[in-house]
Amino acid sequence: MVRHSSIRLLKINRAKINRAESNQDSAACLKRLYAGSAAQVAAASLLLAAVPAAAQDASAPLTLEDLIPDSAVANPEEWAAEGVNQAGAEEPELPELAPETPMAELPELSLDWPEQLEIPPLEALDVDQDIQFADVELPDVPLSDNATVEKVSSELTIVLPSEDAAFPMRGEFIDRFKSLSAITELSGDDESIAQLAARARSDEALLTDLLRVYGYYDAEITRIVGGAKVGEAESDRAPSVRFEIIPGQRYRFGAIDLGALDEAPDYPSLRKSFAIETGDPMSSDEIVSNRLALEVALGETGYPFAEVGAPDLLIDHARSEGDLSVPVAPNGKYLIASVSSSDPGFLSDKHLSSIARFDANDLYQRSLTTDLRRAVTATGLVSSVTVTPRELTAPTNGEPGQVVLDVGLTKAKLRTIAGAIGYGAEEGVRVQASWEHRNLFPSEGALKVRGIVGTREQLGGVTFRKNNFGGRDRVLTLDAFISTLDSDAFDAQSIALVGTYERASTLLFQKQLGWSVGFELIGSRERAPAVGGSQQPRDTFYVAALPASVLYDTTDSLLNPTKGFRLGGRFSPEISRTGGKQSTYIRTQLDASYYQSVNDRLVMAGRVRFGSIPGAPLDDIAPSRRYYAGGGSSVRGYGFQQIGPRDVAGAPSGGRSVVEAAVEARIKTGFFDGALSVVPFLDAGSIGPDPAPNFDDIRFGAGIGIRYDSGFGPLRVDVGVPLNPGPDDNPVAVYVSLGQAF
Repeated sequence: MVRHSSIRLLKINRAKINRAESNQDSAACLKRLYAGSAAQVAAASLLLAAVPAAAQDASAPLTLEDLIPDSAVANPEEWAAEGVNQAGAEEPELPELAPETPMAELPELSLDWPEQLEIPPLEALDVDQDIQFADVELPDVPLSDNATVEKVSSELTIVLPSEDAAFPMRGEFIDRFKSLSAITELSGDDESIAQLAARARSDEALLTDLLRVYGYYDAEITRIVGGAKVGEAESDRAPSVRFEIIPGQRYRFGAIDLGALDEAPDYPSLRKSFAIETGDPMSSDEIVSNRLALEVALGETGYPFAEVGAPDLLIDHARSEGDLSVPVAPNGKYLIASVSSSDPGFLSDKHLSSIARFDANDLYQRSLTTDLRRAVTATGLVSSVTVTPRELTAPTNGEPGQVVLDVGLTKAKLRTIAGAIGYGAEEGVRVQASWEHRNLFPSEGALKVRGIVGTREQLGGVTFRKNNFGGRDRVLTLDAFISTLDSDAFDAQSIALVGTYERASTLLFQKQLGWSVGFELIGSRERAPAVGGSQQPRDTFYVAALPASVLYDTTDSLLNPTKGFRLGGRFSPEISRTGGKQSTYIRTQLDASYYQSVNDRLVMAGRVRFGSIPGAPLDDIAPSRRYYAGGGSSVRGYGFQQIGPRDVAGAPSGGRSVVEAAVEARIKTGFFDGALSVVPFLDAGSIGPDPAPNFDDIRFGAGIGIRYDSGFGPLRVDVGVPLNPGPDDNPVAVYVSLGQAF
């Protein structure tokens, strides 16, 4: 056996051997290197014998074979035992070599390439049974008689049991999966099979989760990724995925543990709100919805401090059931004792109590506290509101305790300066400005000073408004102003004091029933418009009125209704005195509108108006108190107040009756993400000199408008033309405003 140490020594000292000058010295060198190891010498000899001889020429260096004497080959052990200095022979002295002396080159080694090279066979990998790649088009038919194929998209299909009993939520399941699928969301024309396979793995995990949502914990899913043929050539294939699902048995609810809920006084009704029972089919959606229902029921039946923890579902595969536990702590039942403001000088406890929709000792309801928070927000006086129940007395002997609702207020900016500059073809230039303090007279007493300077109108006024006065959403308003108004129908210089007390809808609280009552005290000097530059004499009118109105509203929006109707009426008995003559009459008006959504893109809307002023002749009624028609909120296509009888000078004189009608189609477009709508319309209207409506001279206008839904309300631009214009009517009219025409 050849030791590897001998071979290494041979390699290390080969250069030294090649530098030997004679066979005798070389032999002595070998003896010195391998002294005491005959076997090593023999091995070295055998190895060296295999090295091809160098070229035999005089100048060639000695080879390793030349360095080994015959005696060493014949009897290596005896040769090695003789030692280096036999018979007193002196050890030969090796010559010193200069550092720059080149090293002898070793003979080259060569190895012939084998005729036959055997390579071990490749080891086969285990097949993943969960994924298969198909080179052929996937079949579009079920794999068995009790399975059906649901096509989710052009590249994704799902195979499910066809029997409703085996998988009753098939439609809901497919819709839910489609909305969350990575394949559906990220599909593209340049998609490769590798990309599709990666998304298929994600969708398989999604399917597993969705199946567990419905209680299928033992479902089997097989995904197949391949290419569906899309052309005549064999290579014309589009990547596609199919999931084959065997839902298995649907698990059911086992034990139901609702913590300390049974300690509540009205446990039976609370337990009914959590409708899950033992044996019901398992559903995570049902757990979420019933937990929420229980939480709402506790909050609405007097449990302000109730705690409903996160549900825990323990799955038992052996029983095919899941034990559900929801930690519930009712923490006592309470009544509402009072409301406490964090800033009584700003909004008092009494005022907040008047806003609230509950009285003292009413049962606590979470919805009532939410409503109170919204009502305080609607005042516009605060930037944030919190309503927190605080225990006043604890429940004892089966009797409810009491809580105080602490209302935390953060003041908003109370002063507002506003202004607007505009121009209209009918109104000319108009500049408006106002200053308002919304809580100058706490609580909610606002003062507003306003002014208007324009081509046709000038006004200065002061308004006092008290919100939530005498009850929730009731507003008292007192308005005093001086104004001049120069319109195409009349020129009026007026001073007025107007008061109203109303219950009206707001953007936060749209009410089905609204009403108002009030008074008007007006002194006005009025005259007809100038004719040929010649001013007409003014008549002075003193008017006292007691207006009242009511509005019944079932629509779904104040600014942009899509369904429902509105029915409103106004009744105003008035006394007018002019030129020493006193007249009594009643101004009445009825308005009705209807809205119907035909589909997601079309809303049809229509309105009618009837008005009448019986009791006094037209000349005894101030021109500013008569009826007029025409304009953006009346009959579009005509100028403001341009429809109706005219005096001898050709100016509109107004009338004692009005009838109007309008219909329009509000059609959504795909522009600006559906915010832009096109609205064709047709309007009609007539003004009569008598209390009975006059249908003899009806004016028609038609046109088209656009609406842009700003989120706050639609911005309206209407362009109308008169269909049967009078001699003084313009050929086209344009109207711009916020909100629909009606």
